[in-house]
Amino acid sequence: MFSRYPMTRAGCILALSLWIGAMWLTRGPVAVAGTAIPNTPAGSALRSWLLAFNSGESARIDSYDQAHAPWLGLPGMMRLSAHTGGYDLLDIEKGGKFWIVFRARERRRSADIIGSLVVRSYEPGHITLLSLEVAGAPADGIALDKEERARVIDRAGKLLDEYYLYPAVARRMSAKLMQLERQGEYKGIADGEIFATRLGDDLAALSGDKHIGVDFFPKSAPSAPPQPDARWFAESNCGFKSADHFAPNIGYLKLTAFALPKYCTRTALSAMNFLADSDALIIDLRDNHGGVPQMVALIASYLFGRSTHLDDIEYRAPHLAEHLWTLPHVPGKRFLGKPVYVLTSSSTFSAAEEFAYDLKSLKRATVVGETTGGGAHAVKPHRIDAHFFIRVPCARFVNPVTKTDWEGTGVVPDVKVSATAALTVARKLAAREIGKSQLRQAGPA
Repeated sequence: MFSRYPMTRAGCILALSLWIGAMWLTRGPVAVAGTAIPNTPAGSALRSWLLAFNSGESARIDSYDQAHAPWLGLPGMMRLSAHTGGYDLLDIEKGGKFWIVFRARERRRSADIIGSLVVRSYEPGHITLLSLEVAGAPADGIALDKEERARVIDRAGKLLDEYYLYPAVARRMSAKLMQLERQGEYKGIADGEIFATRLGDDLAALSGDKHIGVDFFPKSAPSAPPQPDARWFAESNCGFKSADHFAPNIGYLKLTAFALPKYCTRTALSAMNFLADSDALIIDLRDNHGGVPQMVALIASYLFGRSTHLDDIEYRAPHLAEHLWTLPHVPGKRFLGKPVYVLTSSSTFSAAEEFAYDLKSLKRATVVGETTGGGAHAVKPHRIDAHFFIRVPCARFVNPVTKTDWEGTGVVPDVKVSATAALTVARKLAAREIGKSQLRQAGPA
């Protein structure tokens, strides 16, 4: 996962985590297939997800997921729909206000599954976890008890106090988290993944920091954060989803992640050189949830004629900072003196926001789309115990032009349109600029 990539200093990283989804609908208990669903945010989200998923209609499922759970992905949901034929809800096994465990039956095969669903405490219209497992499968990991939950919360609070970017905020978070535990907010949660998700959601709510989070490892957490798997880079083409050309000679790059240059420099260079002779360039970050700033700097290097100051990363430790610049030399041809458009959505996050923010601040690109997610802190994972890690924001970005960052506010586009319309609008803008350039070159008739 990108959320565990080390940066060059202090192991701080940009995380990817913007998990999204579901709905808070109706009043009073509702039922699917005769089973009463509790009148809670989690119960309402379960009902609305089942209604959309069981329709089997790609347009309806996609509309629901885009609005409430874009991380689910339409291709995977449609494969699951074809495989199962949908689900009939059999029973609600347990749950709380923001989480629920349920049993359902596949319609096509009559096989039972156990599902887990969690919604954000601070935004109950969004699912942060949806897990569907075959009923009766061997237990994966541990069953939490009250004492284990208390130990995890206590250790998480100590790590926040020691490492979080803003010490005063850390103290408030850790105190409030222990208060929630004493009030029974996590009572009855025996599943580690549900518990980690709930803790992460509450920490995000308490801090306003979308990069903070808790990870659960069912068998045993590694002693150090896991290193990235090189196979992912090969299978995903390092996040370079597509590179294409549209008339009239508009280059298009769909980028879904800013991957480690260690594995992905060659892919980045190939893409940028393939697009170098375009008369305008569109870089699509609508489905990009982040990555590492080193790849941001590498791609940006092709858009500037000389070494350019992008950002400073300031750490909690006094007088400790890292300076990010574009590279003075890159292989191949740079894309200079021609218009660049960056497409964004509300799901664009972290390093993808850094790229859009820096280019906008330096007036090198026009940002088209929606205001982004608003996560500008670098993080470092810390081991809580044998099964849990906590991702602690430990540094912030400071742009040399604006003297601030996009934390909490997101990147506000130059041209505000819906994410679905952004590409169409950007193509029109690019074609118009190309036309103007051609007229200037032609001179007076």
